[in-house]
Amino acid sequence: MMRKILFVASEAHPLMKTGGLGDVCGSLPQALRSLGEDARLLMPGYRDAVARAGAVKAGAEIVLAPFATPVRLLETRLPGTRVKTWLIDFPPAYDRPGNPYHNVHGADWHDNASRFALLARAAVAIAQGIPRLRWKPDIVHCHDWQAGLIPALLSLEPARPATVFTIHNLAYQGLFPHDTFVALGLPPALWSFAGLEFHGQLSFIKGGIAYADRVTTVSPAYAREIQTAEFGCGLDGLLRYRAPVLRGILNGIDTKAWNPQRDAALAAHYGAKRLPSGKAANKAALQAELGLAIAPRTPLLGMVSRQVRQKGVDLFLEALPILLEQPLQIAVLGTGEARYEQALRELSRRNPEQLAVVIGYDEPLAHRIIAGADLFLMPSRFEPCGLTQLYSQRYGTVPVVRRVGGLADSVIDANAASIADGSATGVAFEHANSAALVQAVTRALGLYRQRRVWQALRRHGMQQDFSWRRSATAYQQLYDELIPRDG
Repeated sequence: MMRKILFVASEAHPLMKTGGLGDVCGSLPQALRSLGEDARLLMPGYRDAVARAGAVKAGAEIVLAPFATPVRLLETRLPGTRVKTWLIDFPPAYDRPGNPYHNVHGADWHDNASRFALLARAAVAIAQGIPRLRWKPDIVHCHDWQAGLIPALLSLEPARPATVFTIHNLAYQGLFPHDTFVALGLPPALWSFAGLEFHGQLSFIKGGIAYADRVTTVSPAYAREIQTAEFGCGLDGLLRYRAPVLRGILNGIDTKAWNPQRDAALAAHYGAKRLPSGKAANKAALQAELGLAIAPRTPLLGMVSRQVRQKGVDLFLEALPILLEQPLQIAVLGTGEARYEQALRELSRRNPEQLAVVIGYDEPLAHRIIAGADLFLMPSRFEPCGLTQLYSQRYGTVPVVRRVGGLADSVIDANAASIADGSATGVAFEHANSAALVQAVTRALGLYRQRRVWQALRRHGMQQDFSWRRSATAYQQLYDELIPRDG
């Protein structure tokens, strides 16, 4: 039986992407289709998304409260795939340039609540059946707070599809004043401690967590962590209550875009068989590009990250003076908070032969850093899944990570036992402080000097299966609980 699955998200690559959410919703529907599911996508018709979609046609017109003007659905395909996609064409809400959530000054759009309530109402209309579409989902799979109202609204419908809600980052919850709940015209029955109310505010994400038939997040460890006060962002009690229907499924990566044997951004292609020579060529090219000394035997550490506290950039900055006392080089790429950017620039100015810093977003350079570095740093305070540690392993670059969330699930620490049995893929540390980070890097550098152990670490990382097919199979098993394939 081919199940009909409607993905609802605020972004999907390549139509719109600001982070991992866009990667998931651009890749997972395609992977599910390859496994025999009829997965389709609904997202807002942002100006940039419509432009990137290319050919579109009118799919349907629907009237959604509280708008008097009909909302159009534009029908297209997710570029490069067979995934049918509907873009909500409502210019007052979505015809704006740039970021889908923030204006050019970095402030939230003033009407975000109504913009994403519109997304929810459009999803509910499709879920209930729109004759012109001739398609009605068996499962509605909602992603992050922007789609959180959908399971709540559908819970009030007597005949409805099954619902799945995926938390990509619990720190972003979609909180608005109670006045917004009233202004949106949401059903009064949803305003309660067990519903959308959160300390007197309207919480979009609570709608997904409290009402969905299944709740998922993007790694098994993060699913456990968010049930604790430390990581639960005030929702840990609700998540513990919903634990019987909560699970974590590790994200996958695009193994075509991230393939060291074909990556157009690299100076030299390589696989596991040509690992030493391929890594050496990319390392030398990266050192030259960033103005570092071309030193084949000097360990090169890479870091590609948003410069924010979540990513442990403050720990990295505290550790840098100590790290730079050792014979190593560091390449950093990313953008974020001005204070961190300024501190990194200043340290680079003082240590130009050891520390290269590029502030900005540069996808090809990210590929070259991951390919050219020997080690890759991810000292995150919390990490729902993480992708760059997956990329680094695929490129034979040994990750050094804090043991949290998806990092704990995807990096096997190189201790005596794991080195002996050949399962090790990286170096992991426990505590969120600079001393623990320095200790982990020092331990990794000790392994770097043991050439046979180091090559085994690299090769085993390259052998890991982080494909979307693996993740999609896990989601299929989840869907089986709701709508059996032979049902």
